[in-house]
Amino acid sequence: MATFRVCFVGDSVTLGTGDSACLGWPNRLCAAEIEARGHDLSCYNLGVRAETSALIAARWEAECRPRLPDHVDGRLVFSFGLNDMADQDGVGQRTPTERSVETARSLLSRAKSWKPVLWIGPTPVRREPPVIRPGQDVVYRFYRDRVKDASERYAALAETLEIPYLDLYAALADDPAWDRVMEAGDGVHPTGDGYARIADLVSRWEAWRAWLG
Repeated sequence: MATFRVCFVGDSVTLGTGDSACLGWPNRLCAAEIEARGHDLSCYNLGVRAETSALIAARWEAECRPRLPDHVDGRLVFSFGLNDMADQDGVGQRTPTERSVETARSLLSRAKSWKPVLWIGPTPVRREPPVIRPGQDVVYRFYRDRVKDASERYAALAETLEIPYLDLYAALADDPAWDRVMEAGDGVHPTGDGYARIADLVSRWEAWRAWLG
């Protein structure tokens, strides 16, 4: 039986936005491991809506250190990128791709020096570019080709850093079922069925399974 605490750090897809059950994929993933295999996992979902890699880099350590004190077996799972690739009306791309990659390099290098790390890539958005309006005069537009480019760059960086990377874009981009959950949601966030699909992909990923023994 594996016993550890794990912080899932990321954006709204980590949080589970759009899931009517309010579970997202991290909670589904850990609940399934506990129920099916009896593992003792503490799951901390530290997803925050609309956050870019820079915003995550600024907060992750302060949030994770109290949850993963030195006397416990602590692990880190990061997932970000969608918001970096989005355009904000009047601003342009929220984080240029090269800067996103360099932020990821710095963030993940520091994280890896502290705890074991896994990296989950961003998911494909709807084929027709979706628009999210989170507040007055704030408009975000998302582009599928940018997410693909970011995921490929992240994968290359992960190989350099020797951090396991799960390319969710490659796994889901040509999946008709994923297209359906994108159409059923807002085009960026999946429904509960989509989050269950992500949880299943992570559960079967060899790097995650290695953590569980």
